[in-house]
Amino acid sequence: MDEQFILRVPPSVAERIDRLLSENPSSEDKLDLSFSEDGKTGSFVIGDEHFPASLLNLPCIVESYKTYDDNVLIKSADIGQMIMVREEGDPAPDVVEYRHGLTPPMRDARRRRFQREPDLNPELVRRVEKDLQNIMSGGTAENIDILS
Repeated sequence: MDEQFILRVPPSVAERIDRLLSENPSSEDKLDLSFSEDGKTGSFVIGDEHFPASLLNLPCIVESYKTYDDNVLIKSADIGQMIMVREEGDPAPDVVEYRHGLTPPMRDARRRRFQREPDLNPELVRRVEKDLQNIMSGGTAENIDILS
């Protein structure tokens, strides 16, 4: 079973990671990710530089695929969280859910794409539920007039 995560880093850090992975790493190049006890905040280390990191929930599940022959895709994981690395001066996110998805069409996805819960009066819901139970047991609904 593969374990996968999404690591979102600033462009300068992405270039260093790319260079580190494409070249032969030396002993002074190190890559480390550690989290504090709360499990939501941490530190990302590349070389001698430290960057703050946060674990955020994504607005929806992202599927990950891999291929062995460049022809057939095989689903390898469902990813629901992202590790976001920030520059030293950037403020930490104050929420546990990242509002935007990974691509531009998913910008503000919760508000735009997912149905909101309706505002219902709890008393009305109880009354309708009681009426439905009465009808299902062979009775009639209360407070209604039957016209013939």
